[in-house]
Amino acid sequence: MNMMTDATHVAKHASALVGHQQAALAGGEFLTFRLGSEEYGIDILRVQEIRSYEAPTRIANAPSFIKGVVNLRGVIVPIVDLRLKLGCDTAEYNEFTVVIVLNVAGRVVGAVVDSVSDVLELSTDAVKAAPELASSVDTTFITGIGNVGDRMLILMDIEAFMSSSDMCLISEMH
Repeated sequence: MNMMTDATHVAKHASALVGHQQAALAGGEFLTFRLGSEEYGIDILRVQEIRSYEAPTRIANAPSFIKGVVNLRGVIVPIVDLRLKLGCDTAEYNEFTVVIVLNVAGRVVGAVVDSVSDVLELSTDAVKAAPELASSVDTTFITGIGNVGDRMLILMDIEAFMSSSDMCLISEMH
């Protein structure tokens, strides 16, 4: 890539990120799930289905957070353990562990989480902007914080997260 193309690519990514953050701040319906003691929310429109966890077929030399692949009705689906990717202390597989099958960037991807809570509709005033943290903390995929009673939800842009280059899932050619 030349400098002009790089600048255009960065500008497109930045404007898309601002658009995603504004969309999350506008509220909407979110699927909520747990990773350790934290509760997260993702746009319900990205969710294809929720399945119980089954051990995937391991892929050689894949990063540790990519658990492998499963065959989902003829489609080979990569399985990402969000607990490992986001640095949770433990990643136990039990009867509550589920895979959220997502449709991101035209691709089907599975995300392993501790459990799914529910689907919540958040109004605009229930969603606050993501906090500004030190530059060593990557908060680019956090689009906001949702308040539901005494619960706080970390709202993530799951499409941007799964499409990021360090996930090794989706090529930049799409």
